[in-house]
Amino acid sequence: MFLKNAWYVAAWGDEITEDLQKVMLLNESICMFRDSKGKVIALENACPHRKLPLTKGRRKGDAVECGYHGLTFNGTGQCIHAPGQGGIPSNAKVHAYPTEERYGLIWIWMGNPALADTSEIFEIENFDNPAWGMNRGKALEIDCNYLYVTDNLLDPTHVAWVHQSSFGQAATEDTPLRIRKQDDGITVWRWMMDVEPAPFYKKIVEFEGNCDRMQHYEVRYPCHALIRAVFTPAGTGGVGGSLHENTFIMDSYNFMTPETEGRTRYYWFQLRNIRPDDEALSEMMSDDVKHAFEEDREVLNDVQEGMANKTTPHIDLNIDGGQLRFRRQLEVLIDQERTADAALS
Repeated sequence: MFLKNAWYVAAWGDEITEDLQKVMLLNESICMFRDSKGKVIALENACPHRKLPLTKGRRKGDAVECGYHGLTFNGTGQCIHAPGQGGIPSNAKVHAYPTEERYGLIWIWMGNPALADTSEIFEIENFDNPAWGMNRGKALEIDCNYLYVTDNLLDPTHVAWVHQSSFGQAATEDTPLRIRKQDDGITVWRWMMDVEPAPFYKKIVEFEGNCDRMQHYEVRYPCHALIRAVFTPAGTGGVGGSLHENTFIMDSYNFMTPETEGRTRYYWFQLRNIRPDDEALSEMMSDDVKHAFEEDREVLNDVQEGMANKTTPHIDLNIDGGQLRFRRQLEVLIDQERTADAALS
């Protein structure tokens, strides 16, 4: 179900404090907090004695004391105090997860800690570029399997029906899609030429008249996405086109965190190449994007319920090519990981 040897987003940076917090990822309960130096600690949220969650205990300096019998664990998961034992049992330890704070997000490695390489964290272009503006919102809780969300993010066509008042327009209904497979994921993309800007973007672009519009939907394994929207005056876009100086680009970053098999936490923000200090624009974009994502959430919650309780087989369409390729390759990666783990055990 899940790829373990990968970086996932556990929280926004400002969500994790010095208090013990329970975070669910990949069906695992994790105890997270910041130590006295501000480093994020992530421990298996279960004392090895009777499995009381460590979040039911208390901080002891940079360690965590179990609230049942006082076993105390440091930031590496080792027991450093075991009252009444005359010593520390060799098996008194909890799993510690590698973490990294980057781009305002807390990243966590869910697999073998020896394989954790921070250079593999999703790179966000222009994050610190002062010429680019940003808008963001709170994480979205969706009651569906994370793969239905990656399906949605490899499907540029759904905007024509789900987001008619924001991202959709007539050209998004049937302009042919192109699919590109990379080592790290799948991209579905297309140019729509000489079309009216969609309602959301019409309020933002800095030119008049029709546009050439590119939809670039890229999802990388296991479940991180870059959705790039390009709007350039008609006649200046397309493959090999020379983009106009007033071209508008919005890069939407989307990080899906599977909490359980049926629940996903969705982190998102957008970077734009215009008016970086325009707070009113950022607020307007955040509000409109949140509204569009609520439309997605309603659909995806119902898709989860419909697929889980179906009484007849579902079908696939031509527009599902990107999603199906992504799922097949992710399944291969998960199987390879399981095989490697079995060989080591």
